[in-house]
Amino acid sequence: MGSAIFVAFTLLAFASFVLASDPSSLQDFCIGINDPKDGVFVNGKFCKDPKLATANDFFFGGLRTPGNTSNQVGSVVTPAFVAEFPGLNTLGISLVRIDFAPNGVNPPHTHPRASEILICTEGTLYVGFVTSNPDYRLMTKVLHQGEAFVFPQGLIHFQFNTGKTKAVALASLSSHNPGRVTIANSVFGANPPILDNVLANAFQLDKKVVDNLQAKRWVDAI
Repeated sequence: MGSAIFVAFTLLAFASFVLASDPSSLQDFCIGINDPKDGVFVNGKFCKDPKLATANDFFFGGLRTPGNTSNQVGSVVTPAFVAEFPGLNTLGISLVRIDFAPNGVNPPHTHPRASEILICTEGTLYVGFVTSNPDYRLMTKVLHQGEAFVFPQGLIHFQFNTGKTKAVALASLSSHNPGRVTIANSVFGANPPILDNVLANAFQLDKKVVDNLQAKRWVDAI
């Protein structure tokens, strides 16, 4: 009987440990500021004195303006992360607007700290993500205005404008600072460059092809 109770208690304690997560906030908000004066450092930012908060701290108008898609990938991301929108600090949410020219692509990338849900607000978008190993399954869908798709945290995903006119999407992410790792930029645009022997063997490419890729001027949609 005693051993059974011990086992049950151990399992309960283990379950509690497995389900542990960040504690709930103990304050209404923590508006991020860069000046440490009269501030408290919380999760990467100093907090503004709550008594000095105004409605403007919780407002961001940057998503109303279309982005300039005149670049190599034909798209641009306008972020509303904590750096641009300090009122998001510690709230675990953020937004982006993505503008696409015809044939524009938001290149394959990941968000290491967030899942993302995207809604197409204008045009038509081919979207998808790839599952982790060993399956590497490609999940894709064509989105029309008002339709949404979710990208799980950390998985490689992309969006592509398949229409003949511009397209626009809005996306929400489950972190105030989700991060972004664009695959091509990280692999072939690293500074200093990754050894071409490493990439040639990893991608089964000729070293000249690798050298050519590394010589490109890699751009991002953000």
